[in-house]
Amino acid sequence: MENYLIEMCNISKSFPGVRALHNVNLEISKGEIVCLLGENGAGKSTLMKVLTGVYKQDSGMILFNGKELDLTNTRQAYQRGINIIFQEFNLCPNLSAMENIFLGNENRTKYGLFSHKRTRQKALDLFKKLDIVINTDVPVATLSVAQQQMVEIAKALSYETKLLIMDEPTSALTMKEIETLFTIIRSLKKQGVAVIFISHKLEEVLAISDRIVVLRDGENCGNILAKDATENTLVSLMVGRAMTNFYTKRNCQPSEEILLEARGITGGTKIKDVSFSIRKGEVLGLAGLVGAGRNALVKLLIGADPKSGGSVYMHGQEIRIQSPKDAIKHRIAYLPEDRKFAGLVLPMTTRENATLCVHTKIQNMIGVINRKKENAIADTYIDDLRIKVFSREQVAETLSGGNQQKIVLAKALAVEPLLLILCEPTRGIDVGAKAEVHSIIAELADSGISILIISSELQEILNLADRVLVMHEGVITANFPIADANQENVMRAAIGSA
Repeated sequence: MENYLIEMCNISKSFPGVRALHNVNLEISKGEIVCLLGENGAGKSTLMKVLTGVYKQDSGMILFNGKELDLTNTRQAYQRGINIIFQEFNLCPNLSAMENIFLGNENRTKYGLFSHKRTRQKALDLFKKLDIVINTDVPVATLSVAQQQMVEIAKALSYETKLLIMDEPTSALTMKEIETLFTIIRSLKKQGVAVIFISHKLEEVLAISDRIVVLRDGENCGNILAKDATENTLVSLMVGRAMTNFYTKRNCQPSEEILLEARGITGGTKIKDVSFSIRKGEVLGLAGLVGAGRNALVKLLIGADPKSGGSVYMHGQEIRIQSPKDAIKHRIAYLPEDRKFAGLVLPMTTRENATLCVHTKIQNMIGVINRKKENAIADTYIDDLRIKVFSREQVAETLSGGNQQKIVLAKALAVEPLLLILCEPTRGIDVGAKAEVHSIIAELADSGISILIISSELQEILNLADRVLVMHEGVITANFPIADANQENVMRAAIGSA
């Protein structure tokens, strides 16, 4: 029998009203890269929290180098070399890179004082090991997302990590940054570090993994070598059925009526004299590389950031939008790219989150919310969007990523929008939930709602949009009817060479 670094044997875990894991097995050897795959809610996060001491399993056992491991907290996991990097980084933005790396694991002088010299040198040694260059003394808030991720990896390696768990590590990275990350992961593999890689991007899973373990409904349903796997077989294992088409085709064509027109929008340091229009019932894709200005443009449109120039017209009449509240008043709804940071209040219930933007509609003269109306709105969107909750009172942070995304969408739809702006609507959700969101987008557009969609997945835009705008360095460089849009000409416009 092979000597595994980690063996999770018949792990089961339940929470009130839900069985999260049932007799799950997972093994990983030294220097092996194993991808843990499954739909949102399949049990991946729960299994990793058991492995890192966040949760205690109800039954089953964990073996570490052949000996039983009984974890009661995360620090015990760190001390044994089991470390996890979450999708949302666990960094203190006001502290420097070196301070973050050794936070809770400080280097001290013989008098017990914090040693800047020793800490800086150890941080530099870790960066050298990773073959990266980062200023150890600047606050991590000033670093790029990719650099912050490297700080997280260095922080993990400061504990002499034997097993590194990476949860959706590429969700906010460019293609070049992903290549750098994969180079580092392969380097760690050569050093004998085992890696558990969690991702919904199947092409990345196949590119980086040695072996793939699939969970469905809290149980094992697949264990396959990456060299023997295909995207279709992985999807079938994840969802329990074959999925031949992730995109729902439109039943209706957009109207010729212009709903909204932006003229000469300028603001911040990026956006320079941008003009465009969107028709009623049209899905307008906004493509471009990271930093092209897509999100900055949207924030100017909804009043989240101040414009320095330009006008917005709806139905031919100029409207003034100086805050997101003004945007809602004009029935423009916005789904932000980071659902946990900007889209949800995680400790609040599904009901409370779904109705956050419509309190003025459901309160009486003295500002008391009409609970009957609030319940009706929440129940409507739970049904319409097929949100999997035990009740409208289920707290948002207990839901899977796909269902959290649907709650953010419910909050936007409660505004009864004429224009729905979707930023990265399927980031961090599994293929089944992604197909559902695509279907919902098509249905909303068919109902006459105009949709502006920003996605880092170009294929998503090409399959959903009726028309594609491309941005480069704060300006629009192309406007393609969908019949003329393809990956080659969109990317040419995105790098400014169209």
